[in-house]
Amino acid sequence: MSQRSKFIAALLAAPLVFGLAACATPAAGEGGDASGEVVKIGVVGKGDPQWAAFEEAAAEEGITIEIVDFADYAQPNPATTEGELDLNQFQHIVYLADYNVSAGEDLTPIGSTAIYPLGLYSTKYESVEDIPEGETVAVPNDASNQARGLLVLQSAGLIELKSGGTIFSDLADIDEAKSKVKVTALEASLTPTSLPDLAAAIINNDFVEDAGLAFEDAIAKDDPEDPNALPYVNIFATRAEDKDNETYLKLVEIFQTDEAVQAGLLESSAGTGLAVQTPVPDLVESLAKVEADTEAAK
Repeated sequence: MSQRSKFIAALLAAPLVFGLAACATPAAGEGGDASGEVVKIGVVGKGDPQWAAFEEAAAEEGITIEIVDFADYAQPNPATTEGELDLNQFQHIVYLADYNVSAGEDLTPIGSTAIYPLGLYSTKYESVEDIPEGETVAVPNDASNQARGLLVLQSAGLIELKSGGTIFSDLADIDEAKSKVKVTALEASLTPTSLPDLAAAIINNDFVEDAGLAFEDAIAKDDPEDPNALPYVNIFATRAEDKDNETYLKLVEIFQTDEAVQAGLLESSAGTGLAVQTPVPDLVESLAKVEADTEAAK
C-alpha cells in the first residue's frame, strides 16, 4: 500500500474523540437571522489570539459562535460533514480536496483566511548547509503537507524528487541516490517533539510555538506569495448545501475585515502569515482542479 493510501485509510478510520452534542447544530441564519443559534466552528489551535477576537466581533454583530478545538487534522472535516460542526477553519485547499475525494464528500470553501509558509526547523543545525549527508529529516505524514514539505526539502537542496515534485509527491518519489538526507514521515503533532532525534523536521505552523520554537527559527521555507501557492490558501469550509448561508458568509466577512481578528491572525503566526481575501469562485475553481488531479493520481 502506498504512503498516500495508508494516510487515506487512516483518515477514514479516525475516530471522532471530541465531545460534541449527538444532534447536529441547526443551520443558523438561513433567513439572515442568527438569533438563538450557535454556529460551531472547528479549528486546530483554539488558543490562537484571533479566535477570542473573532468570538467578540461576531457577538457584536449578533452572532454567537462556539470555537471547537481539535488535537489533529483528521477530525474537523468528518465532523462538518456529519453536521456536528457548521464550519471549520484549519486547512488549505489541497487538504480539503484530498478529504473530499477520499471520503466521497462535497465540503466547499466559502472564504479565505491566510497563507502561511511551511518551515523546516532544527535544534541541532543553524542552516541546511550544516546538515551532514545521511542524516534523517522528518515531514508530516498527511498527504497534502507531506508533498509540500518534500518540495521545501527539495528547494533547500536536501533531496531530489524523481518527478520534479508535485502536490502529490510522497516518500516513494524521493531519488535516494541523489538526495543528501533520509526522510521519514511522522504524524504532524509529533514532528516538533521528535526534533532531538532528527537533523531537522518540517513543522506545521499550528505546532511551532507550542513546541517552544519561533517562526523565525526556520532554516528553510516556501514562498507564500508564489502564484502557484493558491492551493495552499487556508479557508473556511462548510457543506455544499450551506455555501450560501448568510450567517456563515457574514462570519467570513467579519474574520477578513475586523482589525482585532486580523491582528490576532498576524500574532499567531509571528507575522509570517499573509492575510488574503481570495475571491470564492477562485477558491472553488482551485478546489475542483486539485480534486480532479487527485482523482487522476489515484
